[in-house]
Amino acid sequence: MWSRITTMCLVELQKLRHDRTELLTRAVQPALWLVVFGTTFSRTPAFQTGGVRYLDYLAPGIVAQSALFIAIFFGIQIIWERDAGILAKLLVTPTPRIAIVSGKAFAAGVRALVQALAVLVLAVLLGVEITANPVRLLAMCAVVVLASVFFCCLSLTIAGLVLSRDRLLGLGQAITMPLFFGSSALYPVDLMPHWLRVVNAVNPLSYEVDALRGLLIGTPANLALDFAVLAAAAAAMAGVSSALLGRLVR
Repeated sequence: MWSRITTMCLVELQKLRHDRTELLTRAVQPALWLVVFGTTFSRTPAFQTGGVRYLDYLAPGIVAQSALFIAIFFGIQIIWERDAGILAKLLVTPTPRIAIVSGKAFAAGVRALVQALAVLVLAVLLGVEITANPVRLLAMCAVVVLASVFFCCLSLTIAGLVLSRDRLLGLGQAITMPLFFGSSALYPVDLMPHWLRVVNAVNPLSYEVDALRGLLIGTPANLALDFAVLAAAAAAMAGVSSALLGRLVR
């Protein structure tokens, strides 16, 4: 099983050879958020962030955002593979559907991790005090990959339901910004109205941001809960998306 998952992951990553500028172009938007939004609001007392400089507070949120934007549209590729006949050929092989889904999900995690590291480098250049503890940095990588697996599988699930690239693109755009603004990536939970706090409590991106903030800049975080929620959400969504995979080729 692990061999097949690794093989599927490598197949997905090899697609980057055909367009090596993809990760660079996708990094532009997170970089603009960090450079423009972060540096501007660092000069104003708009948000009370517990004594942490706003740019430092924002950087982990933008790392999470970059991973979200990479993974949430991964379902478009599975629809393209369906249209090209590749998915039907994969499904008649002995490879389990969960291995196909997991391979794609971990490939999304690796892509997101590369972009997250680029955002971290930019944050350091802007003066953000990121930890140099290798254990914390490895844990940060695990958080990014787990969250990306969830959002990739969420995208594959939506693809299995809507069966169309245009519908998937529309739904992906419709849920991306609510996920982002419904987390604590930009502002503390204390500033949210009650209904938005409810959204934050069930939003996996919130747990990713909380873990990244605790690991990278040392703010208080419930790391055990964050890892548990992300792992459970990723496993559950992987199961749902693999169950819907066959619907794409019917």
